[in-house]
Amino acid sequence: MASRDASESRAFLVLHGYDNFRPVEHWQHHLAAELGERGERVVYPQLPEAEAPQVDVWADAVAQALAEASDDGRRRVIVVCHSLACIVWLAARPAEDAVERVLLVAPPEQEVLAGIDALTAFVALPLVAPTTPALLVGSDNDPYSPNGVAASFADPLGLPVTVIPHGGHLEPSAGYGRWPSVLDWCLDGSTTIVPAAG
Repeated sequence: MASRDASESRAFLVLHGYDNFRPVEHWQHHLAAELGERGERVVYPQLPEAEAPQVDVWADAVAQALAEASDDGRRRVIVVCHSLACIVWLAARPAEDAVERVLLVAPPEQEVLAGIDALTAFVALPLVAPTTPALLVGSDNDPYSPNGVAASFADPLGLPVTVIPHGGHLEPSAGYGRWPSVLDWCLDGSTTIVPAAG
């Protein structure tokens, strides 16, 4: 368990994906609530027009949320992205000097984005590895990443990866409501992320 001083100097930024309106059954909603119950500073914004996102609007919203979480640089921020938020984070390169580490969960492949009319503008975004420590997590049967998170993201970006067996897109319909090991990772970055309990 982190000390009170540590918790007072850090914050958590939770960023959702496409067509996500922060449903209460999603693991990110549980995560934000559980961190808040521990007295942690948490920013979990509703990104604009989640059903029809715009690249610049989302990039600006992420930058603003990071500034809010960091209290304008006074806190180190631990960032947790899911799905399309991973792409925005890797492309927008927000003010990473305020970031301690990043968790990128289930990023969608460009070929998949190209097949969704609302998301074609995200296809051309250049993806660059974060300068801060980052971990990729994906499943071995994610329909949004048919080639696998390792081949599509971890290998080209040089990032460590954890592959979850049979996790789909790692969202509620695949059994990812509460996800205790992600909470544990947020509190201690050396924690291994494992499948959520069925």
